[in-house]
Amino acid sequence: MARGQQKKQSQQKNAKKAAEKKKSQGADQKTAAKAALVHSCPVCLTQMPDPKTFKQHFESKHPKSPMPPELEDVQA
Repeated sequence: MARGQQKKQSQQKNAKKAAEKKKSQGADQKTAAKAALVHSCPVCLTQMPDPKTFKQHFESKHPKSPMPPELEDVQA
């Protein structure tokens, strides 16, 4: 069993590894999520991942605005 200085060094090493793993993992998730948001609402500029969600958003949030042409044929 490790004692004293060796234990402290081991804890610091493990904490550093965990921090690096957590940091790299968070950036990957953020970039993947951002890349998935491809459709953007022309009225409020909210981004959505697919046309079905985009159409549902547009119908509920902007009922008085004219429907964009790319959403005319989408089945909600």
